[in-house]
Amino acid sequence: MEKGLLEKTGQPLEYWIKVVHEAKLEKHKAIIDYLKSEHGFTHGFANFVALKSRQSDAASFDDDQLMLNQYNGKENLRPICDLLVKEIRKFGNDITETPKKDSLSLIRKRQFVLIKPATKTRIDLGLKLKGKPTTERLGDSGPFGAMCTHRVQITEIAQVDAELLGWLKEAYDSSI
Repeated sequence: MEKGLLEKTGQPLEYWIKVVHEAKLEKHKAIIDYLKSEHGFTHGFANFVALKSRQSDAASFDDDQLMLNQYNGKENLRPICDLLVKEIRKFGNDITETPKKDSLSLIRKRQFVLIKPATKTRIDLGLKLKGKPTTERLGDSGPFGAMCTHRVQITEIAQVDAELLGWLKEAYDSSI
């Protein structure tokens, strides 16, 4: 994420943290709004800098540690997550991966996928697919609420199939 920030803005993370501190902004949303309006940040990078500048819980760990913590005791689900991310990365190089305490957000201009190890045996995959009807497999958003429009429950790697990849691509394409 830091490398992408440097490539996108020409400045390292430390520079942007200093900019935020000099602006005397403390609230997360205020920092995001400031970076987007005054410096042309995408939401993903603005959120990343806001978390790091505030030393929020999620930002106090590096991305690898956050992912390890998410799958602690759920290691059997990590290959599913890794395959999902690998396939999603094929859609384009404009995707920001933002690990959080209990999930991984994939963001283009806005979040389009949320990967969450829900139980020891299931990943809940949240998708933004406005206007798409639900099916037996492509359920309503459930516990994701407004963060996603749909949810797919995945219990085994074989469920990462062409149909699911099609929904992921559709969510990616509509997130511009």
